[in-house]
Amino acid sequence: MKHLSLALLCAMQLTVLPAAADLDRFTTGPAITDYGPVAATPDAIAIPAGSVFKVAFDVRLAGEGGKPNRTLETAARFINMHAAAGVPLKNIQLAVVVHGPAHRDLLKVSARSEPNPSAALIEALITHGVQIHLCGQTAAFYDVGVSDLLPGVQMSLSAMTSHALLQQQGYTLNPF
Repeated sequence: MKHLSLALLCAMQLTVLPAAADLDRFTTGPAITDYGPVAATPDAIAIPAGSVFKVAFDVRLAGEGGKPNRTLETAARFINMHAAAGVPLKNIQLAVVVHGPAHRDLLKVSARSEPNPSAALIEALITHGVQIHLCGQTAAFYDVGVSDLLPGVQMSLSAMTSHALLQQQGYTLNPF
């Protein structure tokens, strides 16, 4: 039993080490330089010229450990990845719909009573045309007002309403 546990532990370490070594291949930019690291994939299927991406992200989980919210950073990664692949920025249209505990990642410091590690990321996303919607039902539940939100964040009736309207405008929901 002891030998099996040791063998299992060694096998687990071997699978983790290569993944950590691959992180060197990830860089930020070309659009958002401080967030959204991506790796070049020269063997990927080519994106057809003229492709337009209208994608909505759904964010429910809050950022953890004093770091920017990972799902918000995924939106930055989406922009960087496609810009690096040659998609014009005007053809990358993103929306982020936030509800539940993730609402804290959209708040000013005065409303959080502590620094917001996602604030600079949200500013970068908004600068790149990303719409960020906070579910109004979440806001009501947590007693959040528009004045509590970071600049550029919009309050919607609900997350469900935002997703329905975005779908009507041709946005697809990122399934992750």
